[in-house]
Amino acid sequence: MDYLLPLAGIALAHVLAAMSPGPSFVLVTRAAAGGSRRHGLVAALAMGVGVALWAMGILLGLAAVLAHTVVLYDALRIAGGLYLIVLAVGLWRGAGRPLPAVAVGSESLATGLGATFVRALLVQLSNPKVAVFYGSVFVSLLPQDFPLWVGAAIVAIVLIDETLWYALVATAFSTARLRTLYGRARGVVERAFAGALGALGAKLILDRT
Repeated sequence: MDYLLPLAGIALAHVLAAMSPGPSFVLVTRAAAGGSRRHGLVAALAMGVGVALWAMGILLGLAAVLAHTVVLYDALRIAGGLYLIVLAVGLWRGAGRPLPAVAVGSESLATGLGATFVRALLVQLSNPKVAVFYGSVFVSLLPQDFPLWVGAAIVAIVLIDETLWYALVATAFSTARLRTLYGRARGVVERAFAGALGALGAKLILDRT
């Protein structure tokens, strides 16, 4: 019972963080509206897996390492920002191209889903500020010595919260109405997505705080 309140606080903090706009939201909405609901849900799962990996790293002390090793933190931050910019450039160059017609169950669809998962996972892992943010949350809410089951519960909480939130986002943006609107304005929307990703990447590179 002593750990229920800290776990609830961590769950709330994580939900609020997951709902804030960022590169993950941009990628999931684009995957769902520009690909299919399956692509969006695969991207949502990748976001959950990515944040769970960050949580495990934080619980193992990664946040403390990043917070006290400026060179490593800066290297990861710049690499993550550059990756987002590369994605933005590719998205901008491909904006407005017709959506590919892929048959369900085809090999190309399976490859596309795998590529979607990897791309989404890399986006989720590209920002070391996630580790520092959740590290501060964990430090402020958890006692110094907590049992193993609490750590496992934290990883499960962030995995489920992140996946469910982005699954809702993917489902919303894969509806026929939104897909039709997306198809009509795809060039403008994808350039807006590209601009958002590029801006987030640049901010990640330039923001030293």
